[in-house]
Amino acid sequence: MRLFGLTGGIASGKSTVARMFQALGDGVIDADALAREVVEPGRPALAKVAARWPNCVRPDGRLDRAALGARVFEHPEERLELEAILHPAIQEAAHARTLAVEAAGKPYAIYEAALVFEKDLDAGLDGVILVAASPETQIQRMRERDGLDGREARRRLDAQLPLDEKRRRARWIVDGDVPLEETRRQVEAVHRALEEASR
Repeated sequence: MRLFGLTGGIASGKSTVARMFQALGDGVIDADALAREVVEPGRPALAKVAARWPNCVRPDGRLDRAALGARVFEHPEERLELEAILHPAIQEAAHARTLAVEAAGKPYAIYEAALVFEKDLDAGLDGVILVAASPETQIQRMRERDGLDGREARRRLDAQLPLDEKRRRARWIVDGDVPLEETRRQVEAVHRALEEASR
């Protein structure tokens, strides 16, 4: 079975594009959802996170994602520590989901993740779809959606690979700056290309 990546910078429109692929019948594996699952109470990854950042776990035993996010984006070396804890658990969960998509008779799955290129995951994929939006669009969306100020939004952007590098490594590009109807037309074209590539 083919496995394609779907990525894009923060607030690029990646999740919206993923929902469009799902509406077309594609099996989409959401790394962000898996990242939330692997830090549920009782999971080994949460125990490791709690040991390293005890102030980022709430009294009810659940992860305080906002506090942890603010901490690791302020300290890039700690972000790498967090990724070293979470990524193996996420990859294991993603493999199980991929097998489930295959068992459902689908010829391919789409792995939706923000850090496909940053973590060199594209080396193990059959091609990557990039949702590309301008930094101005991304910052505006982060301010509206997440309530971040311009400085914090810029810090999160700077933590990811430059857009030009992602464009160079992507096989397909969906424009995250255009109206939704145009985005949907682009997604439909990529969907047809994925079907063709999986025959």
